[in-house]
Amino acid sequence: MVSPFRGPSLPDDLGLGLQGGSHRGVNKDGSFNVRRLGLPRFRAYDLYHHLITMGWGPFLGLLFLAFLVTNALFALVYLGVGMEHFIRPGGETLSARLEDAFFFSAQTLTTVGYGHISPRGTLASSVAALESLLGLLTFALATGLLYGRFSRPQACLRFSARAVVAPYRQITGFMFRLVNMRSNQLIEVEATVSLSFEDPESGLRRYTLLPLERSKIHLFPSNWTVVHPIDEESPLRGMTSEDLRRAKAEFIVLIKAFDDTFSQTIYARTSYTAEEVSWGARFKPMIFATADGMTELDVGRLDALEEAVSPPGSIPSAHHRSLMGG
Repeated sequence: MVSPFRGPSLPDDLGLGLQGGSHRGVNKDGSFNVRRLGLPRFRAYDLYHHLITMGWGPFLGLLFLAFLVTNALFALVYLGVGMEHFIRPGGETLSARLEDAFFFSAQTLTTVGYGHISPRGTLASSVAALESLLGLLTFALATGLLYGRFSRPQACLRFSARAVVAPYRQITGFMFRLVNMRSNQLIEVEATVSLSFEDPESGLRRYTLLPLERSKIHLFPSNWTVVHPIDEESPLRGMTSEDLRRAKAEFIVLIKAFDDTFSQTIYARTSYTAEEVSWGARFKPMIFATADGMTELDVGRLDALEEAVSPPGSIPSAHHRSLMGG
């Protein structure tokens, strides 16, 4: 059995591997569907990247936990030194001494130093000085991490939940659309779409680039519908939804753009499996003109579909009834 797809395969595998399987190579959020094994549990070389890319909730929680643990450790050190080496108004019970030691540590670590507790003697003062130095270094690192998280350019592109095979200039086209969710300006936006499928003869994954109606736009103020015309040269010519499912097809999308705010290039990825392609459907309009001369973009209609009748001969008639759900 030969491959049902036309056109030459790419000479490489896009870095996703050639092994066949039912799983997608790129997840909807752009992450790669790859699990790495054999890595060491603690990787110091990966710590900065992990702290920069982790979610805000875990990041702030980790900072708060580190603050508590550091103060607790220094509080134990101060208890070991002896709270008699401190000038303080607190009591002599263990809980009172521990409370004074913890809050003195917090004041020293942050260099606040309210003054109602102060060390006396060389040993207590030395420990407090060491903690002050540690506090300065720690907060400098935390500030750098916060700046890095805020300043790191990130694409905030939203892709339509489904792709469609819809009428296009007397033929049909494979389409999806995207919109910039931020108010920043993206220019020189480029799109690359690759078709990944399983070769029935070898069982290996094959890849082919899909020619696009327009692979690059210079300005991106609204939405962009990316179209692959299904013409005589298209690998999808004569294909049906069942053919895509049998081949475990996946459409891998890469978007590259220049962020005018950060003056840096950003990237976004996503993919569509055969089950996420709607046949006999088209996207509803999401751009409207207003009476005051402005153009309104309704982002909430990004995924809105409606039934469409394809031109005769462009898609096998048996598949015209494959509507919104695929």
